[in-house]
Amino acid sequence: MELAHPRTGARFDSPVPPGTGWPGDPATARTAVAATGAQVQSMAEAIKSLDELDAEVSVCRACPRLVEWREEVAVVKRKSFADQPYWGRPITGWGSPQPRILIVGLAPAAHGGNRTGRVFTGDRSGDFLFAALHRAGLANQSLCVDAADGLSLNDTRMAAAVRCAPPGNAPTPAERATCAPWLDAEWRLTAPHVRVIIALGGFAWRAALQMIRSGGGTVPTPAPKFGHGATVPLGGVTLLGCFHPSQQNTFTGKLTPQMLDDVFNTAMALAGAG
Repeated sequence: MELAHPRTGARFDSPVPPGTGWPGDPATARTAVAATGAQVQSMAEAIKSLDELDAEVSVCRACPRLVEWREEVAVVKRKSFADQPYWGRPITGWGSPQPRILIVGLAPAAHGGNRTGRVFTGDRSGDFLFAALHRAGLANQSLCVDAADGLSLNDTRMAAAVRCAPPGNAPTPAERATCAPWLDAEWRLTAPHVRVIIALGGFAWRAALQMIRSGGGTVPTPAPKFGHGATVPLGGVTLLGCFHPSQQNTFTGKLTPQMLDDVFNTAMALAGAG
């Protein structure tokens, strides 16, 4: 059943078919679809632009468990969003095409990015994160409710290590490995500009280290350990650790607004961004 987008009023099925007019949808009905890990690998290696990457990521179906879950959530929905269409597809990277700061997270939230179609948008984690980006001058506004809300990023891009919302926020090791080539491609296309990688949590920290290895960079042995505020120079880029802005962390005070501000201020100083 088609429902109206909360901002544009256009009507969509859930999940949203590619090329039907959803705000920011990079794909069309003709976009190539990866159905296996081997196809993800070969397609990611052949990608020449971020536009091509985003389109192919947004229709990927290589992980059956994640496809089933994200689409089930898009149909069943949360009661408070029952009158809205859900994106229900993988979430692309988003922000500046030539970022000096790259923010890496874990995976989309089932009723956040999986609903809105934009990473870290539509849930309290995103509210916390984008408010800090706005205070730092890295976002034009703190409002982040949907993919047509006018939000834009300055010198900054963000991406999830796993592009589909996973059950229990826990992708399997096989799913992580299947999805990794998409992040590798994003790094290959943005690395000439990036000076700082902010890893939101330990999973993103490990994914960022593997991304750098896969891109031909050198990572010390043993691998640097994650910590909030930890900085590791890796050639021409600095890896910077930050606690994930999950509700568990922000509600308990493990991550405060000032702590997040300090991370972004450090990143801006290191990257010459803002």
